[in-house]
This record gives sequence, structure tokens and C-alpha cells, in this order.
Amino acid sequence: MKDKIIKVIRFIGLGFLEPLVRLCYGEETQKNATNFVKQALFPVFSILLFLAIWQSGATHLYNKEADRKIEKALKDQGEEAAADMEACIESGDVSCQPNTLPSPAQVWGAYRSLLADHKIIASKKDEFAEKTAKTNAKRAEKGLDPITYTGRPSFVDQILTSLKTVFAGFLLAAIVAIPIGIIIGLSQTLRTSFNWLIQIFKPVSPVVWLLLVFMIIKTLITDPDMDKSFMISFISVGLCAMWATLVNTSMGVSSVDKDFINVSKVLRLSVGKNIFKVILPASIPLIFTGLRITLSVAWMVLIAIELLAQSPGLGSFVWEEFQNGANDSNAKIIVAMFVIGIIGFALDRIMLTIQKFMSFNKAEIA
Repeated sequence: MKDKIIKVIRFIGLGFLEPLVRLCYGEETQKNATNFVKQALFPVFSILLFLAIWQSGATHLYNKEADRKIEKALKDQGEEAAADMEACIESGDVSCQPNTLPSPAQVWGAYRSLLADHKIIASKKDEFAEKTAKTNAKRAEKGLDPITYTGRPSFVDQILTSLKTVFAGFLLAAIVAIPIGIIIGLSQTLRTSFNWLIQIFKPVSPVVWLLLVFMIIKTLITDPDMDKSFMISFISVGLCAMWATLVNTSMGVSSVDKDFINVSKVLRLSVGKNIFKVILPASIPLIFTGLRITLSVAWMVLIAIELLAQSPGLGSFVWEEFQNGANDSNAKIIVAMFVIGIIGFALDRIMLTIQKFMSFNKAEIA
């Protein structure tokens, strides 16, 4: 049982828990206790240190901004206004609080506020669905589209929208990059011929891809009912992120063991069977390495693309909060930053797990 648990936690990337498992089973107690302190407690200490530095920096910036507001009031309006400003700041009144780097407590409060807001919006959606259920049923009988909720999306809704967009872009990147990578990988001449194209387009900024896709979509799609912003976002994400998969697929196909190729020639396999029975199985580890990089790049560029395209999602949420300028806007932006990082880490772990399933040499994957 112990060995199975250790194998699982190693496989999913939680190897730092291994000393704790061994400690629970009474194996080499002193050694595993030391390893547990090093691998588990030290990361906890680093988190506490990070929070302490954050709190100290936020307090310093808060005091500096407060002094600046008091000095400005003194210079512009006199001593009485400065005293009123100081009293207002000390009272905690949101109308006069310094708007600077939020503390960990403020970020936690903003997180709870966003969750509470999501519950309120979810309840409004449920009420709307109940009120329009009969009407939508009649519209469905007539072949009409249902009446949908058009209110403000919650923070959780924005997260789900971003995930939908990134997976659509990732799927597009895989569909485009893998076949092209296989074709290019099979021929040295094609690799040489198209290498310049890959090297030029690979470092192009997401902003440029977004503008290019926007120009094409607005020309081709004229139906007002189609969600153009979603199409522009996920196509831009796919074009930005596809290059790692394209390069790794081409490299994987071109580096297939020549003995495998010779065997397929002896067996007189058709081109299709040669690709699906020999080439792809041998190059899958490198293909999944490319897909893992592609998903990470897709998630990173998605936020910038949503911000620029003003399409629904976390990027749009961050931009709206920045423009809002409310007292808790900075804290909400920090919440979004942590959510973006955590989701990015989770997506990478998921791809790493899939890659381990597909790889021949799992010890080399990290």
C-alpha cells in the first residue's frame, strides 16, 4: 500500500510528500522526519516569508501614500484640511484611503467579495431561468433561439470563459500544428524549405496576431449573431501557441529510429499505416512535450489577447478593474493574478501527467 501511494504522488508531481508517507509507515523515522522538514516545512516557511515581505511592503507603500495625501491637503487647503484628511485615513473611510498595493488581508477580503458576488449573480441567473422557462419552451417549439441571461458575468464566469477560450485555442493549435509537423518531419527538403517561415512567425507578438485575425474575421464573418470576439480570441491564441507543437512534432518525426523505418519498408506498409503504426507512436513523447509548451503559452497569451480584444474573460476582468479605480480594484487584480498563476500551474501539471503516460522514459520528464 505504501509503495502504491508513493508511486501515485511521484507520478502527479507531489514527490515532496514522500517523506511524510514513509514517516507515517514508520520507515527510517529520523531520516524521513528530516526529509519531511526539508521538503514540506521549508516550502511552508517560504510562503510565510513571502506573506511577511508582502505585508511589510504594502504597509510601507500605504504609509507613504497616506503621508503624500496629507501633505497635498496641507499644501492646497491648509492645516485644518490636512488634519481632517489624517483623521479620515485613520478612521478607515474608503473615500480617502490610499489606493496602492493591497495587503494580504485586503486581497483575501476581495477574494471573498468576488465569491459572494458570484453567488448573487448565480441566484439571479436561476431566477431568470425559472421566469423564462415557459417562454423558452414555446420559442423552442417555434424553432426560435431561447432568451438568455445578459447580465453582468461574475468572476467565476470570467474564469470559465477564459478556460473555454484557451482550450479552443489549444485544440486549434494541435489540429493545425501536428499534421503540418508530421508532413514537414517526413521530408528533409520540406523542413529546409519551410524553416524560414517557422522562425519568422514563431516570435511574432500576440498583438500582431490579434490584429491580423481581427482583419480576417471581420471580413469573412458578417453574421451579427455569431460571437466574433470569441472566434478572434481563440484563433489568435491558437496561432500564437502552435509553434512549439509544430517544431517538436517535426523534430520527433524526423528523429524516429531508422530501424523502425526500415521495418515498415520491409513490411511494405502504406503511407497511412506507416504514419499511424510507426511514426506517430515513436514520436508521441516529443509531440506531447510540444503540446505541454503550447498549452502554457496559450494560457499566457490569452490574458493579453482578452485584454486587448475586450472579449469576456480574465483579461477583460483585469482591465475593467484597472479602469474602475475603486478602492478594492487593486486587491481584485491581485486575486486575478493568483488565479491565473494557479490555473496555469494546474494546466501544466495535467499535461505533465498525460505526457508521463505517453512517454517511454518517464524519469526524464520534469
